[in-house]
Amino acid sequence: MGTVTIGVSIAVPEPHGSRLQQLRAGFGDAAAHGIPTHVTLLPPTEVGDTDLAAVETHLGEVAAAARPFPMRLSGTGTFRPLTPVVFVQVVEGGAACTWLQKQVRSASGPMARELQFPYHPHVTVAHGIDEAAMDRAYQELADYEARWACTGFALYEQGADGVWRKLRDFPFGSLVVPPQTGRADLGSVSAH
Repeated sequence: MGTVTIGVSIAVPEPHGSRLQQLRAGFGDAAAHGIPTHVTLLPPTEVGDTDLAAVETHLGEVAAAARPFPMRLSGTGTFRPLTPVVFVQVVEGGAACTWLQKQVRSASGPMARELQFPYHPHVTVAHGIDEAAMDRAYQELADYEARWACTGFALYEQGADGVWRKLRDFPFGSLVVPPQTGRADLGSVSAH
């Protein structure tokens, strides 16, 4: 039995995903082209290759219990000095992402794990590059805006070459996106 490194994330759709990936590469982040632009729900996690069927079953159940929700990115943030990361902020959809990642990492599921840091939904645009480039990423994307209806998430596997490849999409149980109310997004994703 071997192991594989997996991750679960919400893809940032086109044209936003490619644009942010190109910008990330332009800031000098060598990993940019190997990592699809995303909001993480499960960070890189090693599992047994024979456990993938159980992982997919669990993710299918999580997705079936979820409902679409509005996502909006706006402006930048950073985890510096704790970790060398600059990101675009998730300003709408964060509560739904938090709910989803808890379900994905459920103690009763095959991907139960503790996180190294508290969960904070975001889209990384620079990681582990020199400080001047990190500052440039932070400044150049300060006015960045994107919005879309999040209707599912995906399972990815990291190859031996370090590139993340999608294994499967998991659409939510309903494809109807609730109208934006201008309030916080609490409850926009709920179990049956």
